[in-house]
Amino acid sequence: MSGRELDAAGIREPDLRDAYEHCRRLNAAHGKTYYLSTLLLPPAKRPHVHALYGFARYADELVDDLDAPDPEALVAWSAQFLDDLARGDSTDPVSRAAIHTARTWGIPPETFDAFLASMRMDITVTGYPTYADLERYMHGSAAVIGLQMMPILEPLDDRAASHARTLGEAFQLSNFIRDVAEDLRRGRVYLPQEDLDRFGVSRADLAPGPTASHVVELLKFEVARTRRLYDEARPGIDMLHPSSRDCIRTAFTLYGGILDAVERADHQVLGRRVAVPLRRRLQVAVPALVRARRARRPPRRARVA
Repeated sequence: MSGRELDAAGIREPDLRDAYEHCRRLNAAHGKTYYLSTLLLPPAKRPHVHALYGFARYADELVDDLDAPDPEALVAWSAQFLDDLARGDSTDPVSRAAIHTARTWGIPPETFDAFLASMRMDITVTGYPTYADLERYMHGSAAVIGLQMMPILEPLDDRAASHARTLGEAFQLSNFIRDVAEDLRRGRVYLPQEDLDRFGVSRADLAPGPTASHVVELLKFEVARTRRLYDEARPGIDMLHPSSRDCIRTAFTLYGGILDAVERADHQVLGRRVAVPLRRRLQVAVPALVRARRARRPPRRARVA
Protein backbone atom coordinates (compact mmCIF):
# COMPACT_ATOMS: atom_id res chain seq x y z
CA MET A 1 0.00 0.00 0.00
CA SER A 2 1.39 3.41 -0.84
CA GLY A 3 2.13 5.72 2.04
CA ARG A 4 -0.02 8.23 0.19
CA GLU A 5 -3.13 6.11 0.75
CA LEU A 6 -2.42 5.66 4.44
CA ASP A 7 -1.62 9.36 4.79
CA ALA A 8 -4.83 10.27 2.99
CA ALA A 9 -6.76 8.04 5.40
CA GLY A 10 -5.10 9.75 8.37
CA ILE A 11 -3.42 6.52 9.51
CA ARG A 12 -0.16 7.66 11.10
CA GLU A 13 0.77 5.21 13.86
CA PRO A 14 3.47 2.80 12.55
CA ASP A 15 2.02 -0.46 13.95
CA LEU A 16 -1.43 0.43 12.64
CA ARG A 17 0.01 1.23 9.21
CA ASP A 18 1.69 -2.21 9.25
CA ALA A 19 -1.66 -3.82 10.14
CA TYR A 20 -3.37 -2.17 7.20
CA GLU A 21 -0.52 -3.18 4.89
CA HIS A 22 -0.93 -6.78 6.07
CA CYS A 23 -4.59 -6.66 5.04
CA ARG A 24 -3.72 -5.08 1.70
CA ARG A 25 -1.40 -7.98 0.94
CA LEU A 26 -4.18 -10.45 1.72
CA ASN A 27 -6.47 -8.60 -0.68
CA ALA A 28 -3.85 -8.44 -3.43
CA ALA A 29 -2.99 -12.13 -3.11
CA HIS A 30 -6.45 -13.64 -2.82
CA GLY A 31 -9.03 -11.15 -4.11
CA LYS A 32 -7.80 -10.01 -7.49
CA THR A 33 -11.18 -8.73 -8.71
CA TYR A 34 -11.96 -7.15 -5.35
CA TYR A 35 -8.50 -5.60 -5.20
CA LEU A 36 -8.77 -4.18 -8.70
CA SER A 37 -12.14 -2.65 -7.87
CA THR A 38 -10.79 -1.13 -4.65
CA LEU A 39 -8.22 0.86 -6.64
CA LEU A 40 -11.12 2.84 -8.13
CA LEU A 41 -12.01 4.35 -4.76
CA PRO A 42 -10.44 7.57 -3.45
CA PRO A 43 -7.07 6.83 -1.80
CA ALA A 44 -8.38 7.66 1.69
CA LYS A 45 -10.96 4.86 1.49
CA ARG A 46 -8.83 2.07 0.08
CA PRO A 47 -7.06 1.03 3.31
CA HIS A 48 -10.42 0.55 5.02
CA VAL A 49 -11.70 -1.73 2.26
CA HIS A 50 -8.47 -3.73 2.44
CA ALA A 51 -9.06 -4.10 6.19
CA LEU A 52 -12.57 -5.47 5.70
CA TYR A 53 -11.35 -7.88 3.03
CA GLY A 54 -8.44 -8.99 5.22
CA PHE A 55 -10.81 -9.70 8.11
CA ALA A 56 -13.14 -11.78 5.94
CA ARG A 57 -10.37 -13.62 4.14
CA TYR A 58 -8.42 -14.49 7.27
CA ALA A 59 -11.47 -16.00 8.97
CA ASP A 60 -12.52 -17.82 5.81
CA GLU A 61 -9.10 -19.39 5.29
CA LEU A 62 -9.07 -20.84 8.80
CA VAL A 63 -11.99 -23.07 7.86
CA ASP A 64 -11.66 -23.29 4.05
CA ASP A 65 -7.98 -24.01 3.47
CA LEU A 66 -7.88 -27.21 1.42
CA ASP A 67 -4.60 -28.43 2.89
CA ALA A 68 -4.70 -27.40 6.55
CA PRO A 69 -8.06 -26.11 7.79
CA ASP A 70 -8.04 -25.18 11.47
CA PRO A 71 -11.62 -24.88 12.76
CA GLU A 72 -10.50 -24.71 16.39
CA ALA A 73 -8.37 -21.68 15.53
CA LEU A 74 -11.40 -20.06 13.87
CA VAL A 75 -13.47 -20.47 17.04
CA ALA A 76 -10.71 -19.04 19.21
CA TRP A 77 -9.89 -16.19 16.81
CA SER A 78 -13.58 -15.28 16.45
CA ALA A 79 -14.07 -15.05 20.19
CA GLN A 80 -10.93 -12.95 20.61
CA PHE A 81 -11.91 -10.66 17.73
CA LEU A 82 -15.35 -9.95 19.21
CA ASP A 83 -13.78 -9.25 22.62
CA ASP A 84 -11.26 -6.92 20.98
CA LEU A 85 -13.99 -5.24 18.95
CA ALA A 86 -15.88 -4.42 22.15
CA ARG A 87 -12.64 -3.16 23.71
CA GLY A 88 -11.73 -1.09 20.65
CA ASP A 89 -8.28 -2.44 19.74
CA SER A 90 -6.30 -5.64 19.20
CA THR A 91 -2.75 -6.96 19.05
CA ASP A 92 -3.63 -9.13 16.03
CA PRO A 93 -2.84 -7.15 12.84
CA VAL A 94 -5.93 -8.22 10.87
CA SER A 95 -8.19 -7.59 13.83
CA ARG A 96 -6.54 -4.28 14.61
CA ALA A 97 -7.08 -2.87 11.12
CA ALA A 98 -10.67 -4.15 10.91
CA ILE A 99 -11.54 -2.73 14.34
CA HIS A 100 -9.98 0.63 13.48
CA THR A 101 -12.02 0.68 10.27
CA ALA A 102 -15.20 -0.25 12.15
CA ARG A 103 -14.67 2.58 14.63
CA THR A 104 -13.68 5.08 11.94
CA TRP A 105 -16.79 4.48 9.84
CA GLY A 106 -19.29 3.44 12.49
CA ILE A 107 -19.79 -0.06 11.10
CA PRO A 108 -22.29 -1.95 13.28
CA PRO A 109 -20.57 -4.61 15.46
CA GLU A 110 -23.37 -7.09 14.78
CA THR A 111 -22.26 -7.37 11.15
CA PHE A 112 -18.94 -8.84 12.29
CA ASP A 113 -20.70 -11.18 14.70
CA ALA A 114 -23.03 -12.38 11.92
CA PHE A 115 -20.13 -12.98 9.54
CA LEU A 116 -18.17 -15.02 12.07
CA ALA A 117 -21.28 -17.03 12.93
CA SER A 118 -21.60 -18.08 9.28
CA MET A 119 -17.92 -18.98 9.14
CA ARG A 120 -18.39 -21.21 12.19
CA MET A 121 -21.33 -22.89 10.43
CA ASP A 122 -18.84 -24.16 7.85
CA ILE A 123 -17.26 -26.30 10.55
CA THR A 124 -20.30 -28.55 10.90
CA VAL A 125 -22.83 -27.74 8.17
CA THR A 126 -22.20 -29.59 4.91
CA GLY A 127 -25.34 -28.73 2.96
CA TYR A 128 -28.52 -26.66 2.85
CA PRO A 129 -31.94 -28.30 2.38
CA THR A 130 -33.60 -25.24 0.80
CA TYR A 131 -32.67 -21.92 -0.75
CA ALA A 132 -34.15 -20.21 2.31
CA ASP A 133 -31.65 -22.14 4.46
CA LEU A 134 -28.81 -21.04 2.20
CA GLU A 135 -30.01 -17.43 2.39
CA ARG A 136 -29.68 -17.53 6.17
CA TYR A 137 -26.07 -18.63 5.76
CA MET A 138 -25.41 -15.98 3.10
CA HIS A 139 -26.81 -13.25 5.31
CA GLY A 140 -23.69 -13.57 7.45
CA SER A 141 -21.20 -14.72 4.85
CA ALA A 142 -22.08 -12.24 2.10
CA ALA A 143 -24.94 -9.80 2.74
CA VAL A 144 -23.40 -8.24 5.84
CA ILE A 145 -20.21 -7.55 3.90
CA GLY A 146 -22.26 -5.26 1.70
CA LEU A 147 -23.61 -3.59 4.83
CA GLN A 148 -20.09 -3.16 6.22
CA MET A 149 -19.09 -1.42 2.99
CA MET A 150 -22.04 0.97 3.02
CA PRO A 151 -20.61 3.73 5.25
CA ILE A 152 -17.37 3.76 3.23
CA LEU A 153 -19.26 3.99 -0.06
CA GLU A 154 -21.36 6.91 1.23
CA PRO A 155 -24.87 6.05 0.05
CA LEU A 156 -27.12 8.90 -1.06
CA ASP A 157 -30.30 6.87 -0.56
CA ASP A 158 -31.30 4.62 2.34
CA ARG A 159 -32.49 2.00 -0.15
CA ALA A 160 -28.88 1.37 -1.18
CA ALA A 161 -28.40 -0.96 1.81
CA SER A 162 -30.99 -3.43 0.53
CA HIS A 163 -29.32 -3.50 -2.88
CA ALA A 164 -25.92 -4.00 -1.22
CA ARG A 165 -27.21 -7.08 0.61
CA THR A 166 -28.54 -8.50 -2.65
CA LEU A 167 -25.30 -7.80 -4.50
CA GLY A 168 -23.31 -9.57 -1.79
CA GLU A 169 -25.48 -12.66 -2.29
CA ALA A 170 -25.07 -12.46 -6.08
CA PHE A 171 -21.28 -12.32 -5.71
CA GLN A 172 -21.27 -15.33 -3.42
CA LEU A 173 -23.63 -17.40 -5.55
CA SER A 174 -21.38 -16.72 -8.54
CA ASN A 175 -18.50 -18.22 -6.58
CA PHE A 176 -20.62 -21.19 -5.43
CA ILE A 177 -21.51 -22.02 -9.05
CA ARG A 178 -17.90 -21.78 -10.20
CA ASP A 179 -16.46 -23.69 -7.23
CA VAL A 180 -18.90 -26.62 -6.92
CA ALA A 181 -16.24 -29.32 -7.21
CA GLU A 182 -13.73 -27.47 -5.03
CA ASP A 183 -16.31 -26.98 -2.28
CA LEU A 184 -17.17 -30.67 -2.46
CA ARG A 185 -13.52 -31.44 -1.68
CA ARG A 186 -14.12 -29.57 1.57
CA GLY A 187 -17.13 -31.78 2.19
CA ARG A 188 -19.69 -29.06 1.45
CA VAL A 189 -22.33 -28.36 -1.19
CA TYR A 190 -23.70 -24.82 -1.34
CA LEU A 191 -26.33 -25.53 -3.99
CA PRO A 192 -29.64 -26.21 -2.17
CA GLN A 193 -30.61 -29.86 -1.85
CA GLU A 194 -34.08 -29.04 -3.17
CA ASP A 195 -32.44 -27.88 -6.41
CA LEU A 196 -30.31 -31.01 -6.65
CA ASP A 197 -33.44 -33.13 -6.15
CA ARG A 198 -35.31 -31.16 -8.79
CA PHE A 199 -32.73 -32.08 -11.43
CA GLY A 200 -31.91 -35.56 -10.14
CA VAL A 201 -28.38 -34.62 -9.08
CA SER A 202 -26.53 -36.43 -6.29
CA ARG A 203 -23.52 -35.12 -4.40
CA ALA A 204 -21.41 -37.72 -6.20
CA ASP A 205 -22.43 -36.14 -9.52
CA LEU A 206 -20.62 -32.95 -8.45
CA ALA A 207 -17.21 -34.58 -8.09
CA PRO A 208 -14.35 -33.35 -10.33
CA GLY A 209 -14.62 -34.54 -13.89
CA PRO A 210 -16.88 -34.04 -16.92
CA THR A 211 -20.14 -32.27 -16.10
CA ALA A 212 -23.11 -34.52 -16.86
CA SER A 213 -26.10 -33.14 -18.75
CA HIS A 214 -28.44 -33.13 -15.73
CA VAL A 215 -25.81 -31.25 -13.72
CA VAL A 216 -25.56 -28.73 -16.57
CA GLU A 217 -29.31 -28.15 -16.27
CA LEU A 218 -28.92 -27.59 -12.54
CA LEU A 219 -26.15 -25.06 -13.14
CA LYS A 220 -28.22 -23.24 -15.76
CA PHE A 221 -30.97 -22.91 -13.16
CA GLU A 222 -28.54 -21.51 -10.59
CA VAL A 223 -27.02 -19.08 -13.11
CA ALA A 224 -30.47 -17.74 -14.02
CA ARG A 225 -31.35 -17.18 -10.35
CA THR A 226 -28.06 -15.41 -9.73
CA ARG A 227 -28.54 -13.15 -12.74
CA ARG A 228 -31.91 -12.10 -11.29
CA LEU A 229 -30.11 -11.05 -8.12
CA TYR A 230 -27.67 -8.95 -10.14
CA ASP A 231 -30.64 -7.28 -11.84
CA GLU A 232 -32.22 -6.54 -8.46
CA ALA A 233 -28.95 -5.10 -7.12
CA ARG A 234 -28.06 -2.93 -10.12
CA PRO A 235 -30.14 0.18 -9.19
CA GLY A 236 -28.19 0.49 -5.94
CA ILE A 237 -25.02 1.55 -7.76
CA ASP A 238 -26.45 4.94 -8.70
CA MET A 239 -27.55 5.42 -5.08
CA LEU A 240 -23.90 5.68 -4.01
CA HIS A 241 -21.64 8.71 -3.93
CA PRO A 242 -20.21 9.35 -7.43
CA SER A 243 -16.68 8.56 -6.23
CA SER A 244 -17.84 5.05 -5.20
CA ARG A 245 -19.87 4.06 -8.23
CA ASP A 246 -17.07 2.94 -10.54
CA CYS A 247 -15.62 0.69 -7.85
CA ILE A 248 -18.91 -1.15 -7.35
CA ARG A 249 -19.86 -1.08 -11.03
CA THR A 250 -16.53 -2.72 -11.89
CA ALA A 251 -16.99 -5.40 -9.22
CA PHE A 252 -20.56 -5.89 -10.45
CA THR A 253 -19.37 -6.44 -14.02
CA LEU A 254 -16.40 -8.67 -13.21
CA TYR A 255 -18.16 -10.91 -10.69
CA GLY A 256 -21.05 -11.17 -13.13
CA GLY A 257 -18.42 -12.14 -15.67
CA ILE A 258 -17.91 -15.36 -13.70
CA LEU A 259 -21.35 -16.43 -14.91
CA ASP A 260 -20.37 -15.50 -18.47
CA ALA A 261 -17.25 -17.67 -18.12
CA VAL A 262 -19.35 -20.57 -16.84
CA GLU A 263 -21.63 -20.29 -19.86
CA ARG A 264 -18.72 -19.99 -22.31
CA ALA A 265 -17.39 -23.23 -20.85
CA ASP A 266 -20.79 -24.84 -21.50
CA HIS A 267 -21.12 -25.21 -17.71
CA GLN A 268 -18.19 -27.66 -17.60
CA VAL A 269 -16.98 -26.41 -14.23
CA LEU A 270 -16.37 -29.68 -12.41
CA GLY A 271 -13.12 -30.51 -14.15
CA ARG A 272 -11.57 -27.03 -14.21
CA ARG A 273 -11.87 -23.62 -12.61
CA VAL A 274 -13.23 -21.04 -15.02
CA ALA A 275 -12.14 -17.42 -14.66
CA VAL A 276 -12.64 -13.97 -16.12
CA PRO A 277 -9.65 -13.41 -18.46
CA LEU A 278 -7.12 -10.75 -17.50
CA ARG A 279 -7.77 -8.91 -20.78
CA ARG A 280 -11.46 -8.63 -19.88
CA ARG A 281 -10.64 -7.39 -16.37
CA LEU A 282 -8.45 -4.67 -17.83
CA GLN A 283 -11.06 -3.74 -20.45
CA VAL A 284 -13.50 -3.07 -17.65
CA ALA A 285 -11.16 -1.56 -15.07
CA VAL A 286 -9.05 0.88 -17.12
CA PRO A 287 -11.93 3.03 -18.44
CA ALA A 288 -13.50 2.86 -14.97
CA LEU A 289 -10.27 4.18 -13.45
CA VAL A 290 -10.40 7.19 -15.76
CA ARG A 291 -14.03 7.86 -14.80
CA ALA A 292 -13.28 7.40 -11.11
CA ARG A 293 -10.47 9.94 -11.21
CA ARG A 294 -12.76 12.42 -12.94
CA ALA A 295 -15.42 11.85 -10.28
CA ARG A 296 -12.87 12.69 -7.56
CA ARG A 297 -11.65 15.84 -9.33
CA PRO A 298 -13.16 19.06 -7.96
CA PRO A 299 -15.08 21.15 -10.53
CA ARG A 300 -13.07 23.79 -12.31
CA ARG A 301 -13.71 27.38 -11.33
CA ALA A 302 -15.45 29.41 -13.97
CA ARG A 303 -13.08 31.60 -15.89
CA VAL A 304 -13.56 35.32 -15.38
CA ALA A 305 -13.57 37.37 -18.55
